[in-house]
Amino acid sequence: KSLETFYGIGHQHSSRILAKFHIFPGARLGALPTKTVTAITAELSTMTIETDLRQSVQGNIIRLRDMGSYRGRRHAMGLPVRGQRTRSQITTARKLNKVAKQN
Repeated sequence: KSLETFYGIGHQHSSRILAKFHIFPGARLGALPTKTVTAITAELSTMTIETDLRQSVQGNIIRLRDMGSYRGRRHAMGLPVRGQRTRSQITTARKLNKVAKQN
């Protein structure tokens, strides 16, 4: 469960990592041998997680905006990007789709 606290690792990824190293999902980190913890750390270092993933996603959004695509314009305006309705319920999308404005 503690693997899921990393940005970019969800339930599916954490389950696969635990299965790869034959670890019970409810096991405590302190109860694991240091060799296993080192192996998990090495596995995580090969994945794109946390800050690198955030920068990658942000870079993709900026690329869409600079390209001038429909999705990029929707991101820039803070509107829903994936085809949701905007006639009645848009306030939640405006709150969640905040993108830093460029100067």
